[in-house]
Amino acid sequence: MRHPPEDPLLRERELAWIGDAVLGLFARQWILTAYGRMDSEIFASLTSNQFLSCFGNPTTVEANIGTIYQASGLKAAFAHMESELIPLFQKQQKNRKRR
Repeated sequence: MRHPPEDPLLRERELAWIGDAVLGLFARQWILTAYGRMDSEIFASLTSNQFLSCFGNPTTVEANIGTIYQASGLKAAFAHMESELIPLFQKQQKNRKRR
């Protein structure tokens, strides 16, 4: 097994790379459940750096997701995104519809 890199920035990027994939899977599953259809526009909004920046540096947000996934598994990562990301996303979606 490979050892984590010594460089913290590289480690964060690697975790973000994994976190991005987990976020993508979560987003697709959540969209199908919430909207009953595939929707690439909603997917792009939910996974965009613009949306993630509401929670901090997008790379750090994705790295956090990757860390949760590696430490506790997919169910824990999904629960984190459901409780942390989705409430704001739903609020933003409501505001978009009002315009």
